[in-house]
Amino acid sequence: MKYLYLLYQLLISPVLLLLTILTALATIVGCALLNASWWSYYPGKLWSQAIIRLLFLPIHVEGREHMDPHQSYVIIPNHQGAFDIFLIYGFLNRHFKWMLKAELRKMPFIGKACESAGFIFVDQKGGPKKMKETHDRARQVLQDGVSLVVFPEGARTWDGRMRKFKRGAFQLADELQLPLLPITINGSFEVLPRSKGYVNFVKWHPLSLVIHPAIAPRRAEGEEVAGTTERVVMQEAYDVIASRLTTVPITLEDGTYDPND
Repeated sequence: MKYLYLLYQLLISPVLLLLTILTALATIVGCALLNASWWSYYPGKLWSQAIIRLLFLPIHVEGREHMDPHQSYVIIPNHQGAFDIFLIYGFLNRHFKWMLKAELRKMPFIGKACESAGFIFVDQKGGPKKMKETHDRARQVLQDGVSLVVFPEGARTWDGRMRKFKRGAFQLADELQLPLLPITINGSFEVLPRSKGYVNFVKWHPLSLVIHPAIAPRRAEGEEVAGTTERVVMQEAYDVIASRLTTVPITLEDGTYDPND
């Protein structure tokens, strides 16, 4: 069955490539000429669902009841692999924008489609000025129930284990006084792990998406906003996501992690 599945992937790879190009073009044209809100989200959603279905990957989602349809969130999933994108985009059932690395803007078709859809590109080398521009852009996007997805680890894992969180998503949620929505992803690393090679085939494995209860902004509760509170919120989010992981997160000897690392 393993080799049949590999052969099947080779046969449908042109179809997957064509779907990707058509989705990007539909997003670019639709956002420019039609309803930008609809075309910035639904082509990508349908594309993600098609990719998952064509590869016969089982999907399990739980916890959608934790999402208020009228509330904007800073959504923070762990980042296991490339299929996190398809899983969240296709099956979260929530209108959102992505926060992406600025380098992705250079990808043919995909970069232009993401720009047309209003996704937020982050220049990690731009310093405080660029960070302020990012937060200003996020403030414009996070309205009327539209949310923002940020991977707090910053990059995909190399070994399947959850890495230490970076501050960006938590600073943004605090500044805009929006709740954080933690999500646990399992199976994406097994399906397509991060690799330094040019060719990497998909492996059949179930995928799951666990949506946890939101973490309220702490300033709204009258707590201190200094680094101590930020550490507490980061640790809470980390622990919640790790609680449903099937792989072991990276921790320190005392069982915690260092947000400053």
